[in-house]
This record gives sequence, structure tokens and C-alpha cells, in this order.
Amino acid sequence: MENAWRLFIGGAWVEAASGGWMAVANPATGEPVAEVPDGGPDDVRRAVEAAAEAFPHWAALPALERARVLLRLRDLMTEHRDDLARLITQENGKPFEEARREVAFATAYFGWFAEEARRVYGEIVPPPVPHKRLWVLRQPIGVVAAITPWNFPATMVTRKIAPALAAGCAVVLKPAGATPLTALMIGRLFAEAGGPPGVFNVVVGRRSAELGQAFLDHPAVRKIAFTGSTEVGKRLMAGAARSLKRVSFELGGNAPFIVFDDADLKAAAEGAVAIKFLRVAGQSCICANRVYVQETIADRFLPAFTERVRALRVAPGFEPDAQIGPLINDEILGKVAGLVEEAVAQGARVAAGGKRLTDGALGRGLFYAPTVLTGVREEMAVARDEIFGPVAPVMTFSTDDEVIARSNNTTFGLSAYFYTRDIRRAIRVAEALEYGMVGVNDPTGYTHEIPFGGMKESGLGREGGHQGIEEYMEIKSVSLSL
Repeated sequence: MENAWRLFIGGAWVEAASGGWMAVANPATGEPVAEVPDGGPDDVRRAVEAAAEAFPHWAALPALERARVLLRLRDLMTEHRDDLARLITQENGKPFEEARREVAFATAYFGWFAEEARRVYGEIVPPPVPHKRLWVLRQPIGVVAAITPWNFPATMVTRKIAPALAAGCAVVLKPAGATPLTALMIGRLFAEAGGPPGVFNVVVGRRSAELGQAFLDHPAVRKIAFTGSTEVGKRLMAGAARSLKRVSFELGGNAPFIVFDDADLKAAAEGAVAIKFLRVAGQSCICANRVYVQETIADRFLPAFTERVRALRVAPGFEPDAQIGPLINDEILGKVAGLVEEAVAQGARVAAGGKRLTDGALGRGLFYAPTVLTGVREEMAVARDEIFGPVAPVMTFSTDDEVIARSNNTTFGLSAYFYTRDIRRAIRVAEALEYGMVGVNDPTGYTHEIPFGGMKESGLGREGGHQGIEEYMEIKSVSLSL
């Protein structure tokens, strides 16, 4: 892999207009991985103009031809799976095997939406009078600005660009400044797959607010697709309102993980570990953020859960059997440590972890021990705020209605999980939880085939499923008088 990259604009590799550069560092070691151009608003404008020029031809291609490009891109990503995974581990820190799984999952979005591109159907509507014919068409919305975070450098990109490109849109991608290399590699593979110049562009830079504003100000941008914090999403939505740009957002979460008294406790403990700790060390919007255990089985579940957490291997991502990597930066590390310290000061107890890890090679990076907190109360910040780290606050509950009410008592509504053997309880609770995605005895909760997205302040719109491509389409009605 190269240690110096360029911006990908109009099918060419170019330097930033300012001539500036920025370093990409490995959070497991603190060492620089590569240098990339520090793009700015001028680069965004150049990329949007390239996308606007390329859009009409791309949109006019038959869906089958667009699908061929996406399928070739899927195949190239599969061929370069290990190369992409190494980039992810270097810039994000997650364990290499976890990164390989992410690349495989991310790649499959191109296959799914290549197929969906051929299923964007219109309608022939019976007219109210005999001398008219009525049609409803679906057409690509235009130039899309996609803004993605650092926690899933491949999946966050493909889940946005695959449906947009399949629909016939042209895209300008702004990946996170901490993890731009994976996105740039996808741009390289897009060109190799035969993607026309300007249809997909990648602009990276550390001045996220300025780059986002350039997207909002440009009249050719018809849609903003964003994954990140709720606060930033609100600012983007306010800015988009000035020119009525379409938006789709996947924002913050505060996912409950509920263990009922009739659950398979072994499966529940393993599921809680998987969705709390084994996804980017807990740095995921859909990670379990609060663990609720029915009080009658708490004395059996908690020891089993805590034992599994203590057994997790924290290590730099390229070490064999690494399960938990570093946190992405000092800010996240400080937030996680602060939430734990505040909770303990307010009466919570540390059952596992509870500290930064500094022994040996871990001292070079931003590692925090997988942590279980008991004695947590609802009013504590660790139970209210999105933790975004390897900390599981555990609380107990008595009745179904109580835990449903406590789970829903949040401004977030992205994902929720619960374990039960009772099918009646499963249906009742799944329908009562105010979340866009619910995993029942399932710690993953979503696949390519179903929509991904949240309720309340966790987002707008859906990604994945057949709904994903609809987010990038306009509906046009045609009335023909004979």
C-alpha cells in the first residue's frame, strides 16, 4: 500500500487546492500510517462540479449497465479483501479478522444494490377519464454528498454509495479524516471496475465543518447522506433546509439489551459480549449501551457475562487472536474514562475492567479495558449518554412493562436487543420498543436485505433493503392527454 495518497476527483488523482497535507495515524501505536491531502471547500466544489457533469450520462445508462460496474467493483473488493482489511486495521485499529469481516459485509452491498437497480419499477395508473394516460416514474435524484464516520471505514461508505450509484446518482464522498485510506482505495477500485470519471469522487480533509458547509452551499448537491452524531446531523439538516436538499441520516444510539427470565442465559451472555464489545471496541451506534437483566436471574447472568468480558483479549489489531482494539482518539478515551469514573463516584461498582491499559505494547496506544459496571442507576450519565466504548452498565428490572418503558425513555431510537424463549413475549416486546431495528435472540439485528435506520433523534430514512435505493430516487408523475 502507498504511504502517500491523493484526492479522487473527476476520475483523476489530484492534490488539495491548498497544497496542504495531513497525517493518518494508527491508534494502536500512535505512529503515522500515511499522508493524505488536506482538502478544503475548493476541492469539494471541484468534485461536485465533476459529479454534476458526469451525472446525466450515468443516469441515462440502463440499470443493467450500472449494475455491471457495481458487480465488477464487488469482485475487485473481494480480490483485495486483505488489502482493504489491513488499511482498516492500520487507520482504525480494529482487529484484522474483524476488519476482514467488515470488508466482506461492506462488499456485499454492491451485489445487493446491483440487483435492486433492475427493480426500480414505475407504475401505469388507471386514468379518471378515457382520453388520458397516467404514469409514475422513479428517477435518480442527482448529485449526492455522502459523509461517513471512522468506525466502519468500508461499511459506512458502501452502504451509502452502493444504492446511490445503483439508482443513477453521482456521488461525492467525504470520509472521516481519521480513516480516509479505505475510502480512497474504494475509489481506486471503482475506476478499475470501469466506473466513469466523475461519477464517484472522494474528498478528504480535517476541516469537516467547512467541507460540510461547502456541500450545503452548492446548488448542484441535491441530497446529503450522513452517518455521525445527532448534534452534527441537526446542523446539517438546518443547513439543508435553506435549499430544501433531501437528507438521510443515521445518527446516535442508546441501545438497550434486555435479558428476560426465560432467556437462554448462555446465548444471552455471548450475544451481549458480541454486540457490546466485539464491534470496534464498542465504538458503534448500534452497540448495546445499557444492559437490563430481570432481577430473578441476575445472580446467574451477571457472573457468566462478567467472566466472558474478562476473558476478552485486548491487543493491537495485527496480533493473533486480538478481539478488542484501541479507541480511535484521546477525546473518545477521555470520554469513556470520565463516564466510568463519574458512575463509580455516584455508587456504581466495577465488576470488570474500569481502567486504561498501559502494560507493554498497549501503552503505546489508546486501549481501555472491557468494563462491566453494576449498581448503575438510570439517572447516571453512563446510562443516558452514548458511551462509544467498551463499557457495559448493567441494571435490573422487574416486569416487562417496566423495562419497555425504561428502554423507550430516551431521545434515541436506533437499535434494541432482547432475549426470550416466549414467542408471545417476543412479538409483544418487539412491537412495543421504539427503535428502528430490533434483534430478538440476535445480537446483529440487520442484514443487507432489510432496512437499517432509526426513529426519533437517531435518524431519518433507511439504508439497505429495497428501501435503500428509494432514498436516492425522485418520483415523477406524467399525465398524457390523447
